[in-house]
Amino acid sequence: MSFEIIDFHTHPFLDVRTNICAHKDFCRMSADNTREIFASLNVTKICGSVNSLSKKTAWADIQKNNDEALKLREQYGDFYIPGFHINPNYVDESIAEIKRMAKLGIKLVGELVPYLDGWEDYSSEEFSRLLGEAAKHNMVVSLHSWDKYDNSMDNMLQNHRDIIVVGAHPGEYLDFMRHIERMKRFENYYLDISGLGPHRYGMLRRAIDEVGADRILFGSDFPTCSPATFIGSVLLDPLLTDSEKEQIFSQNAKRLLRI
Repeated sequence: MSFEIIDFHTHPFLDVRTNICAHKDFCRMSADNTREIFASLNVTKICGSVNSLSKKTAWADIQKNNDEALKLREQYGDFYIPGFHINPNYVDESIAEIKRMAKLGIKLVGELVPYLDGWEDYSSEEFSRLLGEAAKHNMVVSLHSWDKYDNSMDNMLQNHRDIIVVGAHPGEYLDFMRHIERMKRFENYYLDISGLGPHRYGMLRRAIDEVGADRILFGSDFPTCSPATFIGSVLLDPLLTDSEKEQIFSQNAKRLLRI
């Protein structure tokens, strides 16, 4: 059985400044051939924000990356679903950005990576205001997860059950189990499989048995990580049924993003 694949977690790039691949000098990567790289792996759509490794502490830098995401959408068409950045250090600017993106039909916020953007607390009043605005537009919010963010993520979800939040990166055992605990507590919390975790045998089977295949999204974190690795972790896993693979690869993303 062949599967449609939507990569929910990517960071596409226009130029070297926002190509965050650690080995880019050896990969012959460009904005022009990104689509071909994914097409060779049967990936039909990618989602996510333009990012950079330099810390973006000024709003102008954050908005520049958002504008580049819009340019990539023009270049890639339906292949790319942009994600955009907001920042609780810039509440008014971020609310205006949410409204701008909503008018353009963009439904995905993030992946937000606080340590790159000069903030840390997912449970702050400022971030709460941004989530409230995003919820008005039925947006989905993708968040970088890390054990130092765990408590603030729990507190944030406690106060915002009206918006879909996708945590990125299962992590190793303790981090993964914290995700599972969080998913049981909050029905609006989902997990994408990018980063550490899927290489641990049985991780996906446990996640499905504990919280359901409908709460797990395929993601690769390209160009930091190789999409092939994550495709194999789902496609070749003998513990998963074809129906479960299909949900993870594309059906869940289609449902959340209404595509």
